[in-house]
Amino acid sequence: MLQKILVTGSAGFIGFHLVKSLLSAGHKVTGIDNLNDYYAPKLKLDRLDNLMEFVKENRLTAGYRFIKLDIVDDCELRGLFDQEKFDVVIHLAAQAGVRYSLENPKAYVASNLVGFVNILECCRHGQVQHFLFASSSSVYGMNAKQPFSVTDNTDYPISLYAATKKSNELLAHSYSHLFGLPTTGLRFFTVYGPYGRPDMAYFKFVQAINNSDIINVYNNGDMKRDFTYIDDIVMGIVKLVSKCPTPQISPITDSKAPFKIYNIGNNSPVTLRDFISAIESALKKKANEKLMPMQQGDVPLTYADIDDLVEAVDFKPTTDINSGIGKFVDWYLSYK
Repeated sequence: MLQKILVTGSAGFIGFHLVKSLLSAGHKVTGIDNLNDYYAPKLKLDRLDNLMEFVKENRLTAGYRFIKLDIVDDCELRGLFDQEKFDVVIHLAAQAGVRYSLENPKAYVASNLVGFVNILECCRHGQVQHFLFASSSSVYGMNAKQPFSVTDNTDYPISLYAATKKSNELLAHSYSHLFGLPTTGLRFFTVYGPYGRPDMAYFKFVQAINNSDIINVYNNGDMKRDFTYIDDIVMGIVKLVSKCPTPQISPITDSKAPFKIYNIGNNSPVTLRDFISAIESALKKKANEKLMPMQQGDVPLTYADIDDLVEAVDFKPTTDINSGIGKFVDWYLSYK
């Protein structure tokens, strides 16, 4: 069924790719983004330019529009919802980054808490049929049990960023319970790919190795991440858009809210050492490494249990690390 969809954070890495996919499927999409300077806005503007070229080439102009809007601006946000009457809202806008949360915590409170509640209020009063929002594997903290399951305890985040994402899940559940808002939370696991965020390790590694600069390798490269290629993340989201939660008894509470959380991860963690090797292979160039201790707020391992995702929409990520990194490196070399 074709729907009118709002994507927040549409100039961001995931949002940019998601909007393309939704438009290709025939949905009518409005994208909003505040184009902040957490990283160089030029990359966000380049994503928007690329998206507009895509829209024009595929004659999708009537189905897409972009609005520069900050979700912290409650008045402007409510005006947009009143005007458009969205069927579905996919909320990706957030202040990202684990380490930056140590330097500028108020940015996380504004965007990830105040902005999130503004979105929830608009969805509630706008009678949105399905609200999907980005959470993060960071909510699992240093859980010893592997792989991470959506039924695991997530009460002990170890970064402010993770704490705000956990707060999003709690706030979303309360709105779902109180107002019957069908809600799906998406715990993403280390997303990478073309047009990715330059603050992410893989982007920095490719840039540094290509320039023959030194890369800082934390925890001696022994960390493991469930690196998930962007196309797999987008496919998971698109499939879940039509999987609207219905009231159900939670396996861990008596709440009957129409609320569901899914992990979207590759289900195959890779060591940082192997990840660097994949980059070296794609660039045909050896890294100059500086071994560093574990950074504050980092976790040694992320590993997604995706059984619920497979059961719900019969989807499992398929992109292996060498293929995904190869595609990113090809994009990076052409983009730079």
